[in-house]
Amino acid sequence: MLHESSLADAADWLWEELPGHRVEILNGSIVVTPPPDGPHQQTLTKLARAFERAGIDGSGAEWLQGIGLWLPTGPDDYAVPDFSVVDADYRDELIEKNCYAPHVFRLVLEVTSSNWTNDTATKVDVYARADVPVYFVVDRKHDEVLLYTDPVDGKYPDPQRFKRGQSVPVPESVGVALDLSVDVLLDGDG
Repeated sequence: MLHESSLADAADWLWEELPGHRVEILNGSIVVTPPPDGPHQQTLTKLARAFERAGIDGSGAEWLQGIGLWLPTGPDDYAVPDFSVVDADYRDELIEKNCYAPHVFRLVLEVTSSNWTNDTATKVDVYARADVPVYFVVDRKHDEVLLYTDPVDGKYPDPQRFKRGQSVPVPESVGVALDLSVDVLLDGDG
């Protein structure tokens, strides 16, 4: 298959052949993530509700799940974050394949799955290189939440680490005033 078509064509084929899986191209390699479990999805639901309660409507931003982010790391590279906050006019920045220009993303958040190193290593690099100002990693493997902010020269400074019993403040640049419970982010309930 890979010899007969481009990397992008192979990724499209995998999307069709593996329903429920997330297919991305990161640093020139296809990455396939298994379907999310219930607590993963419940975390995203709780996030959406928190952003709604915080007044994201009217802030000039929108929250979205599963929207593509076109990456500057390769000609076909893109990621599909679990949760994003984007500029309200993001639709004007469609590049291709449901992927939008990185500059419309104010925040991306990933909840780790079985292939957690993609979220804790590879995506730290590609989101920083895309100049995404805020990146949250809900690291269920290590029972913590990491907050990366304000990349400089394509690299994030060391993350802030938050443990159970703490709250994570959403940076003001996102457009809403909000503190997120680490326990809710990790467990999807509460």
